[in-house]
Amino acid sequence: MARLLDAKCRQCRREGCKLFLKGEKCTTKKCPLERRPVVPGQHGQARKRVTQYGIQLREKQKVKRAYGILEKQFEGYYDEAEKMKGIVGENMLSLIERRLDNVIYRMGIGSSRAESRQIVNHGHITVNGRRVDIPSFMVKVGDIIEIKDNKKPLEMFKELKGMKVVMPKWLEFDSDKLIGKILALPKREDIDMNISEHLIIELYSR
Repeated sequence: MARLLDAKCRQCRREGCKLFLKGEKCTTKKCPLERRPVVPGQHGQARKRVTQYGIQLREKQKVKRAYGILEKQFEGYYDEAEKMKGIVGENMLSLIERRLDNVIYRMGIGSSRAESRQIVNHGHITVNGRRVDIPSFMVKVGDIIEIKDNKKPLEMFKELKGMKVVMPKWLEFDSDKLIGKILALPKREDIDMNISEHLIIELYSR
């Protein structure tokens, strides 16, 4: 199975912004981007001329790395967004936000998207009472997301009890019962990342 193998902190340095790939570490002074805010590699501090294509490509790479998506998957979201009504860029981001691994992250069950992806892969999550172990599973309005009953005693989930998490208004999560719900489809204003999606659309429209 294909995987993203680049060191997570190097990915943030390459994109010049925090992608929050390491969970809590990204919010502390231990974050390498705080100490070395330059592109990794021996020529990282060299001034280079950036073309419009380069700017568009970097924006796409930033989104792919933040969400842990491979190229073929990303193209699939773009193709599907084109067929939908509305603005293509916003449709694409909404589709990506609806991935189950991202939903688990947004609910605070996982400290990062990578950890959330692992939680789903290990079969700890049910959707509407059925076990789902596919991170790219697309949630719908009204779906009930729950940690499996026989997994709730695990220490990592016991720590969630009573925890308060700030999450987008399209989601809700009861940290005592470890049950969440999809209240609505995510809108552009619900996505807090600094993304210029029009650059990605321009790249694919070349």
